[in-house]
Amino acid sequence: MAFANTLSQRAASLLETVAPRGGLLTAATAAVLGSLLLAASAKVQVPFWPVPMTMQSMVVILLGMAYGSRLATATVLLYLLEGLAGLPVFAGAGAGPAYMAGPTAGYLLGFVLAAGVTGWLAERGWDRSPLKAVGALAIGHALLFVPGVAWMAVLFGGEKAVALGLTPFLAATVLKTALGAAIMQAAWKVVARRSQG
Repeated sequence: MAFANTLSQRAASLLETVAPRGGLLTAATAAVLGSLLLAASAKVQVPFWPVPMTMQSMVVILLGMAYGSRLATATVLLYLLEGLAGLPVFAGAGAGPAYMAGPTAGYLLGFVLAAGVTGWLAERGWDRSPLKAVGALAIGHALLFVPGVAWMAVLFGGEKAVALGLTPFLAATVLKTALGAAIMQAAWKVVARRSQG
């Protein structure tokens, strides 16, 4: 019974804590800024082994943790609509309907799942504890990879999908999970200091 109560209790998101009186304008501004941050994170490549990494998956999950489930999901959907409309928001040069049905389509679906579920976990306080934050980020990354690799398996077969769509990114995912958890802990410390000061 206590576990069920914990799952049903909703904590304020980081954004709601920073802007407690935020209304529709605050949410719309946050969604637009979040979609721009996603687009920027897709374009920046960090040299890493075995493949360069973008910070996009971490940004998707951190938006979930900072915004909460509904606003984070809406932000990612806005980002995907921008890409569907042909705006150059994705990691590659392509955009539009054909790009969104290509090999990365499963990962794009995973963005929506990861943002929503990670936001839901944050609303249950998972973003405020280092260990739980790592768990939430790991779950978010798993939700990115499952539909991404599954769709690649449909297109290219299971072995090739794992070799191309999962294995090269595992080391970077561990790094981004740790970094994302540290960022959330630092953000909450800043908010706590500001509220005390």
